[in-house]
Amino acid sequence: QVHLVESGGGLVQPGGSLRLSCVFSGIDFSSYTMSWYRQAPGKQREFIAKILSGGFTNYGVPEKGRFTISRVNFKNTAYLQINSLAPEDTAVYYCNAHNGFVETWGQGTPVTVSS
Repeated sequence: QVHLVESGGGLVQPGGSLRLSCVFSGIDFSSYTMSWYRQAPGKQREFIAKILSGGFTNYGVPEKGRFTISRVNFKNTAYLQINSLAPEDTAVYYCNAHNGFVETWGQGTPVTVSS
């Protein structure tokens, strides 16, 4: 059974940065594709980025230069670095893990960008 816990969200001023973490509990983290999504109030969940077990990355947001996804397999943790935060980035950020057989979501970590 896989369990994900996100952290690192909070209130940040425009122009600031955050690093979100997603800790994976379960077997064989390194075999899972890890992804980040976000859901703003009143909007659909949006794909941000994914990182495959071998480190290949793919980004879904237009301004992908502000986002960096990474993983540290021996820590069972995936990260999302977000720079130059803007009010439009306000959302709940979710971590997702899948390996083709099992898919799991975390509970989300809220990010609020406001002055």
